[in-house]
Amino acid sequence: MEAEVTFLPSGSSVKVRRGTSLLDAARKAGVHIPTRCGGKAGCFMCKIKVSDDRGLLPMGDVERRKLAGMQEQSFRLACQARAAGKVEVHVPMDPLRAAVQKQLELARKKENDDKLW
Repeated sequence: MEAEVTFLPSGSSVKVRRGTSLLDAARKAGVHIPTRCGGKAGCFMCKIKVSDDRGLLPMGDVERRKLAGMQEQSFRLACQARAAGKVEVHVPMDPLRAAVQKQLELARKKENDDKLW
């Protein structure tokens, strides 16, 4: 059986075998999800958000312990979450890139505010 994983915000989509980790699906789709532990739920860097976890296999004990309640806010670990059907995955922006983008947005806002005077 095949599963389909769509990664946001890029919109990249990939079909994989049922049971494929979201981290492996991301690699196949050319989407970068950072990890330091090699997919062993040791680093927490591959934390992603899913729109609806019905397209995933049930969460295992290792992932549940690592997330410590964050699964209630739709967070999963890409190295542990396994595709079972159709699922949308929200990949957070790299922290450095997010900080730069925030600074650029603030600069644009200030520039626009200055033009109004």
